[in-house]
Amino acid sequence: MIDGGRLKEVQEAMDLINNHVEDVAEKLSEEEVNNFVNTLLGSKRVFLIGAGRSGLIARAFAMRLMHLDLDVHVIGETITPGVEKDDLFIGVSGSGETTLVVSAAKAAREIGAKIAVITSYPDSILGKLADQVVTVPGRVEPAKTRDYMDRQISGKYESLTPLGTLFEATALIFLDGVIAGLMSKMGKKEEDLNRFHATIE
Repeated sequence: MIDGGRLKEVQEAMDLINNHVEDVAEKLSEEEVNNFVNTLLGSKRVFLIGAGRSGLIARAFAMRLMHLDLDVHVIGETITPGVEKDDLFIGVSGSGETTLVVSAAKAAREIGAKIAVITSYPDSILGKLADQVVTVPGRVEPAKTRDYMDRQISGKYESLTPLGTLFEATALIFLDGVIAGLMSKMGKKEEDLNRFHATIE
């Protein structure tokens, strides 16, 4: 027997995510956002890192920064250069406790890089390491198995909502909003970004 569709559940999940994004957008700290944008523009190079889906969001943001002609790299890629003093390190982690991101942030801090963090928990390990924190609520409580790699090994994945998904969806949209702010401040239009789109696909 073929099970019926799940349109209602899909729509409810989409509504939940959409409402959460709108709520977070209204409550963003102007100081946090302005500092983040100004630091991005004032940095020689930008390095991003995240684990799991947060890593995909970091990569998506890196691609948009590249379209704006910023010198940007994703930590962990084979062609990524070393972080240097005065570079900007950006860690994306809902919990702010992800071992991979925390370890990288500690190493970047020792080198003398500026540390910025996108997280739901400004008082987390990452938050305390950071020079700048942008608070993006989403994780309503820290995961019982807090580290990304631990969750993968143990098989303790999280449900669609509200934990990781709300942070990830909101962080992605927030960072796309940051791109719009950067475009405005840099005086760039969409056609300027097109110059840096892939030509071989």
